[in-house]
Amino acid sequence: MKDRYKHSDMGRYDRNDRNKSSPDNEDRRSDLIVGRNAVTEALRSGASVDKLFVNPDAGGSVRNIIRLAKEKGVPIKDTPESKLSQMCGGMSHQGVIAAAACAKYVTVDEILDIARQRNEPPFIIICDGIEDPHNLGAVIRTAEAAGAHGIIIPKRRSASLDMTVYKTSAGAASWLAVARVPNLAAAVDDLKKSGVWIFGTDGSGEDYKSVDMSGAIGLVIGSEGFGMSKLIKDKCDYLVSLPMRGRITSLNASVAAGIFMYEAARQRGN
Repeated sequence: MKDRYKHSDMGRYDRNDRNKSSPDNEDRRSDLIVGRNAVTEALRSGASVDKLFVNPDAGGSVRNIIRLAKEKGVPIKDTPESKLSQMCGGMSHQGVIAAAACAKYVTVDEILDIARQRNEPPFIIICDGIEDPHNLGAVIRTAEAAGAHGIIIPKRRSASLDMTVYKTSAGAASWLAVARVPNLAAAVDDLKKSGVWIFGTDGSGEDYKSVDMSGAIGLVIGSEGFGMSKLIKDKCDYLVSLPMRGRITSLNASVAAGIFMYEAARQRGN
């Protein structure tokens, strides 16, 4: 695929489909670790923890838990006492709750290794700020079905592998490798160094059916309301778009992702 694609800085693929549900709607979830001792041991054991919810007014050992979470790179969210009690259904949370991942995260290199083991050019989905867990779950479900080798999500501004994502993915989150990275732009750069061409989804891009996606590709799906970030868009080797023939000018992010993924799968012979 060398020299076939020009660098492009065209506009974003518009998606005005933000779901009313929020990634911060943690009420009564079944994937919560509640209480200081339980949270401390989960962090020490290396368990996959997506986020730490802390009452900013809590003291004592909570400070040590916050320090440990920072060392592990776990996002921390200040949460009032009343919200913590609501989340755990009135259990004794002692000012701290952790949300556990429904599956173990992998590294980007491990995703590339999966492609090598299958003797296939890498087919990787890159989610640039998909914050709705239902959308992320749907993307994971379709990606697994379409034969993708893995998905990359950022640690910040993104849904994570919580139980909502797991349920929406119909269990595909247990089968598809998911890497969560602290710097999405750096991960894209590493993919490009490994010979992966980056395709961004954008309304001003080329018609998706006219572009060769049969080789090693990373397909970027932008956020629900804003599309790809400018930084990631500028790193794309090529931009692709969907024809919009009706009055509606945008599609749900997971729906658009499915169309792009299956066109790539068709071209790859999957």
